[in-house]
Amino acid sequence: MSLELKSLELDGEDLAREILACENKVHETFLRSQPDVEAFQKLTLPDYPYTTHRGASWTREGNSFKELEALQKTVPFAPLATSYGMGWKGLQAVRYRKNDLSELSWAGTPGTHVLVLTIRPPQKMQLQYGEVKRDVPPPAGWIRVVPAGSSVRVRWQGSLELLLIYLEPSIVAGVAAESFESDPTRTVVPPLDGLNMPELRSAMLAVDAELRAGGRGGPLMAESLATILTVHLIRHTTGAHRLPASADGVLPHRKLRTVIEYIMENLGGSPTLEQMAAVAHLSPYHFARQFKAATGLAPYQYVIERRVERAQELLREEDDLCLGEVAFRAGFSDQSHFSSHFKRIVGVTPRQFRISARMA
Repeated sequence: MSLELKSLELDGEDLAREILACENKVHETFLRSQPDVEAFQKLTLPDYPYTTHRGASWTREGNSFKELEALQKTVPFAPLATSYGMGWKGLQAVRYRKNDLSELSWAGTPGTHVLVLTIRPPQKMQLQYGEVKRDVPPPAGWIRVVPAGSSVRVRWQGSLELLLIYLEPSIVAGVAAESFESDPTRTVVPPLDGLNMPELRSAMLAVDAELRAGGRGGPLMAESLATILTVHLIRHTTGAHRLPASADGVLPHRKLRTVIEYIMENLGGSPTLEQMAAVAHLSPYHFARQFKAATGLAPYQYVIERRVERAQELLREEDDLCLGEVAFRAGFSDQSHFSSHFKRIVGVTPRQFRISARMA
């Protein structure tokens, strides 16, 4: 089955500039202390014609990290940005930009679902997977979805810029069961091409912004972004509606206290959403909703704020520690991420805070 919608054509360069402007706005929205998910839906780009091809697909469990590693060994030029080495789980991403590409061919069978956002299309392109067959490049802003297990053949020529996101099938199955009460064995991700979905595109740009920021939000933020991407993907492919937030309620005080104790005991490490949910005996999806209802913060935001508080204590009490050691003891991956989050939350740099603490 195919669906065609017609509208005005847009200049690719104008659309690419609008995508990049949207990207910065998305990242700013997602990192603020109380993110508004509805804000993602307002960050839209102009409409343009698209064609959707639907069909059955076979899915299997894959490893997005291995997929990314294999891709980087195949493509003969370095990516503009990659999540390789950032510790992300369930979701990986890579962004490519290449000028004057003579020709690049690739064939393979990804073990994960792959979401591709065209930021700048090549001059020539041939693509085939599932029921999708394309002989002309897509306009900037178009999205395609390649289901896990698809046999893919693609050839590019000329300049191009792409964002590729690898999404684990297990994430899609989990969100389908928990958020939509769907049978995960019947939740099929079909091969799609030419999607014009502002919500999905905004979520993909949020991944891109986090990617290019060096993963400042950490693995917890990547898990949250994976859930948002999956919700929009399932909503489009099945037409299902997510359960209302009120269905989850608030995390009970006893469970909240237990989870907070776990977070504080493991602040120097990397507590994952799945681990915190296990402490509360809930699925990751329902835990995240109940935790935010109880604290006003998403789990990854709560962890970052507690790390900043610990860093403040160290800056006051351990005057001989260098900033790199303070970052390490507070649980940040590096000094750059530490300084960025510290200034965003406290309003001054760690060095300025230490000077003020000495004078107090």
